[in-house]
Amino acid sequence: MNIKAGQLLSQIEYPADLRKLNKEQLHQVCEELRQYIIDVVSVHGGHFAASLGVVELTVALHYVFNTPYDQLVWDVGHQAYGHKILTGRRETFPTNRKYKGLSGFPKRDESRYDTFGVGHSSTSISAALGMAMASHYKGEFDRQHIAVIGDGAMTAGMAFEALNHAGVANANVLIILNDNCMSIDPNVGALKEYLTDITTSPTYNKVRDDVWNLLGKLPVGKKFTRDMASKLEASLKGVVSKSSNLFEALKMRYFGPIDGHNITKLADTLQDLKDIPGPKLLHIVTTKGKGYALAEKDQTTWHAPGLFDKITGEIFKKPVTSPQPPKYQDVFGHTIIELAEQNDKIIGITPAMPSGSSLKFMMEKMPQRAFDVGICEQHAVTLSAGMATQGMRVFCNIYSSFFQRAFDQAVHDVAIQKLPVIFCLDRAGLVGEDGPTHHGAYDIAYMRSIPNVIISAPMNEEEMRNLMYSAQLQENDMPYVIRYPRGQGVMPEWRTPFKAIKAGTGRKIRDGKDIAILSLGHTGNFVAEACKELIGDGLQPAHYDMRFVKPLDETMLHEIFQSFDKIITVEDGTIVGGFGSAVIEFMAANNYKATVKRLGIPDRIVEHGKPEELYRECGYDAAGIARTTRDMLKEKITVTI
Repeated sequence: MNIKAGQLLSQIEYPADLRKLNKEQLHQVCEELRQYIIDVVSVHGGHFAASLGVVELTVALHYVFNTPYDQLVWDVGHQAYGHKILTGRRETFPTNRKYKGLSGFPKRDESRYDTFGVGHSSTSISAALGMAMASHYKGEFDRQHIAVIGDGAMTAGMAFEALNHAGVANANVLIILNDNCMSIDPNVGALKEYLTDITTSPTYNKVRDDVWNLLGKLPVGKKFTRDMASKLEASLKGVVSKSSNLFEALKMRYFGPIDGHNITKLADTLQDLKDIPGPKLLHIVTTKGKGYALAEKDQTTWHAPGLFDKITGEIFKKPVTSPQPPKYQDVFGHTIIELAEQNDKIIGITPAMPSGSSLKFMMEKMPQRAFDVGICEQHAVTLSAGMATQGMRVFCNIYSSFFQRAFDQAVHDVAIQKLPVIFCLDRAGLVGEDGPTHHGAYDIAYMRSIPNVIISAPMNEEEMRNLMYSAQLQENDMPYVIRYPRGQGVMPEWRTPFKAIKAGTGRKIRDGKDIAILSLGHTGNFVAEACKELIGDGLQPAHYDMRFVKPLDETMLHEIFQSFDKIITVEDGTIVGGFGSAVIEFMAANNYKATVKRLGIPDRIVEHGKPEELYRECGYDAAGIARTTRDMLKEKITVTI
């Protein structure tokens, strides 16, 4: 399908073209840009509502500032589609998030307009401040540095650390707080309440505008200085709103809030702010999904809806003719409720991903026992640890990629103190179209380096339920990791009775005599498929579902190394320090000799694409496993003519 841009948008290849237009034409550019995003995403998929909410801001930023000389940093990349379209990538935008196509996030090696690679939230202020300080050091005093951060991302500790520094750094940095009360799910916490207080106080807003209008007319000179004007403004604001000085207490010049969908007001305000040196914050109020009624009404569903009919709003689903296996996240979401009904000590925690992790089910049914703590992974882990000291059995559900942010807390606050926090690491392995910032590639490698930790991975839904059941039993006194992938499992009939699994015990899936294939987690299903193909070649592979990478099932490994001299390990994680490395370490420690081939995520950055495409690229899909097995057993394969 050939999607055409509107009359003005089709003439804009780069921001320099945008700046040739009259300010009166910007409204039409915004309408055409919003429509182009709707047209492309409805047909090709991708994130949706976030970029619609910042169309006017995107146009205003590139119109007012001299990008890319002026440095623009987007916090996360869900909102940067309009930015990509205006910066030389309009024609290739339909390849967004597709294998070998554009990244779904800003990416430095994709465009010089993408000044900083972003996928995790709350990094923009630190990055922009670093750029601003470097420019100041180089004497580039005319250079502007802008960080666009959402109110959800502002809850993370890193954002406040950067604000604290920016206020005293004397650097030319502008922070734009895009306030829409949403990340993927509705925002939570005191910061949300504070911003709501500001944006819903008509008295504060009216007085603030009056103050600035008055100060703009007062003569600045010996008797009335700029410093005096600033103090007058601050004192008047303080009279009106008791909470109006949070950012200014950090020595940040605060402006706003203003309507983030008024393109003329935005452009004028940004033009004025260019002339004010030092750190400053512009607070804009936007609507996520702006311009598409259904997205405005249900922002969580329309964060990334998949393909849809842009006219009717129907989200296309694959036709289903038979019972389908559930998503692993839903197995978690329903199973934790079952367990919590049996064990009143169970608590659920997630950092801002109640829908993505499916903890939302427990939050709805047991709101006093399930909590969204905002985009605060470090806090989530230590909060869980604190609860564990009081006898609670906390299921702390964090995406594998995001869990990297809480490594220190996992070590210091959980493992050293041997607290039985249960980490459910969703989206472990290659996640697909979100790409390298979201791949859960490293959790096995870094977690198995920590003492006092059990690390497990279920091959299917039944194992996942049983691992969750086993982790919360009173006899378990260790931190417990359960890692599982994004997407569907393999069992339509998945609500099986709970059975305890002893930590460090695997299971043999099939006997064989030619080679042993050891799998961890969901990749065992790829091995099972490969074995069917290999049997047709006359080969007899044995398959072991190890279930645990720490502790390893040493009894089973002794049996394997005593019986096989050729072994393949398969995992959905980096092969550097991962499950396969653990098996080789066992082999060396016990003086066994065998040829071991590790399959998994290679020691390089894997880009984005459908999971099946990435498994194939990395060589551990069913075909890759079968191919590696044949290579290792060449002498056993006979060709019949």
